Amino acid sequence: MAERISPIQGVSPAERVQQAGRINPAAGQFGALLRREIKEAEPAISFSKHAQSRAAERGIQVDDTLMGQLADSVERAQAKGATNILAFDATRAFIINVPHGRVITTMSQEEMEENIFTNIDGAVLLK
Repeated sequence: MAERISPIQGVSPAERVQQAGRINPAAGQFGALLRREIKEAEPAISFSKHAQSRAAERGIQVDDTLMGQLADSVERAQAKGATNILAFDATRAFIINVPHGRVITTMSQEEMEENIFTNIDGAVLLK
């Protein structure tokens, strides 16, 4: 004869789900850890196609040091609430959209002497 298996007495389905969650408390932390790792893997700053071509035309070397300086500039500008900044040093300038972390255009020293910078709400000196 077959006997029926009855559910555990005194434990509702909702309580069983809650208890299952307690068995593996790290399960909720996995998603947060994954999101953090993905965010850290993404570049903090990127160049638009226009900015890439301008940098190449103007002989501006884009290396890890420069990318770090630009990322730092974006972080500092975000802290002050800026949305479009001019990040510059003595030899080059970059217009950056802060919320997207995107370099819009680049300029060499010669071009900086002739230009007026518009549609920016902040300026950051590259360190």
